[in-house]
Amino acid sequence: MLTILVGFVLMVAGCKDDNVELDTAQFRVTIENTGTVYDALKSGAFTTPVGASNPAPIGPGGAYEFEFTAPEGARLSFATMFVQSNDWIYATSEDGLALYNSDGSKVTGDVTSEIDLYDAGTEIDQEPGTGEDQAPRQSGPDTGADDPDPNVRLVNDNNAPANSDVIQVTLTSTSTYGFRVRVENVSTSTTLQTSEGGKPVPLSPGFFAVHSASQSRLLFEVGSPGYGEGMESLAEDGDPSQLLSTWEPRTGVTTPLAPGAFAVFSQENSNPMFTSGNPAPGNGLEAMAEDGDPSMLAAALSGNQTVKESGAFNTPDGASNPAPIFPGESYSFSFTASEGDLLTFATMYVQSNDLFYAPAQTSMPLFENGTPATGTFVDEIVLWDAGTEANQEPGVGGDQAPRQSGPDTGPADSDNSVRLVDDGYTYEKVIRVTLEIDLQ
Repeated sequence: MLTILVGFVLMVAGCKDDNVELDTAQFRVTIENTGTVYDALKSGAFTTPVGASNPAPIGPGGAYEFEFTAPEGARLSFATMFVQSNDWIYATSEDGLALYNSDGSKVTGDVTSEIDLYDAGTEIDQEPGTGEDQAPRQSGPDTGADDPDPNVRLVNDNNAPANSDVIQVTLTSTSTYGFRVRVENVSTSTTLQTSEGGKPVPLSPGFFAVHSASQSRLLFEVGSPGYGEGMESLAEDGDPSQLLSTWEPRTGVTTPLAPGAFAVFSQENSNPMFTSGNPAPGNGLEAMAEDGDPSMLAAALSGNQTVKESGAFNTPDGASNPAPIFPGESYSFSFTASEGDLLTFATMYVQSNDLFYAPAQTSMPLFENGTPATGTFVDEIVLWDAGTEANQEPGVGGDQAPRQSGPDTGPADSDNSVRLVDDGYTYEKVIRVTLEIDLQ
């Protein structure tokens, strides 16, 4: 569910009576992005073998499969334990596996060559397949002496079989942005040669994260200790649950808010920006909602005779140039309003095709019986669908502003009416609006 914080704070300077009645006041509005900068777009664990009903390791011939959607440019990081060891993992590189080629096509097929065997550096190594502190033989989890070298590194052990003799990883396309990953155990009963004879190499449940190329080294960094966030439990005991809980609050869609526009108008006039249930008017709302460009909308509002004051807000507070606002940043703008005036504004939810934040009733009153509007209105600002472009999964769709080839791209929406968002996707509310009135 969406959780918006909308705060209206009355600031009275030089006036001892907070209840003084006014018929005109100077307002200042601050629109803040209250969202989160996430480290991963998707994350999860793969625990149950294909064809099974309960979590378990996979032996020879067994496999795990997991699915996700990912935008162009995304990477995949994952890890699974080499169970006949103290703390070895099969994993993608520290930068992750590219899911798309340079031409934008999806990477599919056998990607086992992109997987290596790493020593997590959390427990001293014993002969693989024989050590009493290894998962199949240990008395309990987290047993065994510390490794004198705590750094993650590639395994350098002549007893380790070739990667391709144990694991095969395959990517399959399931939809435009969908992937299926199959992790298969291709070892045999004698793949691991030990002083006790040949043995199989089970693989444990594992963990994965989907992230951008700039968000590298999510699971570990070669040359550095890598067991602070659950990797030790996975590498020593084949348990991804700690990684799963660690990454849950760090996973999501980081959502900027775009430059927008506002208008002040009288109660007797209709909203000059849009009307719920009607198609978006040809006033620039489409360009604002799809591409975060409010210039056309601001110009149309300026020329509208029913609008008392209007403008664009496009430069983040403390900045000198127009830009979207990211979590922790804000826009501000000011205007003068009188009793009976209403405020409407719109700012694009950037990780979408044509969604924007605006007041729930399309506008909000600025006075009530001569008193400037004050208080906190949690449900007063909502997410609207402009009805100009078909919706795609937020943060993934290729026709959304951060990923589209140019402005005004993407297929038309089958429902062209401006309406509250109801498309089956989940959207985090990331906005707080503060209204201040200076009575000096």
